[in-house]
Amino acid sequence: MLLKIPTICRYCGGVIRLVPAETVYGSSANRLEKRNEKIYQCQNCNARVGCHRGTNRPFGNVANEVLRLKRIETHQAFDSFWKQRHMSRTAAYKWLAEKMDLPMETAHIGGFEMDQCQKVIDLCRNEKEAA
Repeated sequence: MLLKIPTICRYCGGVIRLVPAETVYGSSANRLEKRNEKIYQCQNCNARVGCHRGTNRPFGNVANEVLRLKRIETHQAFDSFWKQRHMSRTAAYKWLAEKMDLPMETAHIGGFEMDQCQKVIDLCRNEKEAA
């Protein structure tokens, strides 16, 4: 999924800048394996999105703290689901795209909103219960 580089915050209209991950994570950057990585961060409200390792390509769209936490919860449910099913990551995202009725290019948790995240969690839970 090729995302546009964020420049204006969708929450507050503030300026988004590419900053070192250490700016956000401080001394924890090493432990979190974020040293030398980059983050797009709103200079006004702190909404942000990380970048793919070693690049300036954003993982998804800018998110506030509530949405970031929901995406983390969603990834935990989704990753657990496809690993327990012995699926490849690619196959899992293909399954997700079909279940969510989305094109593969947009079926990524990093671009999902709250309602889409909850739908993924519910889908994974229902599939586990049906098995």
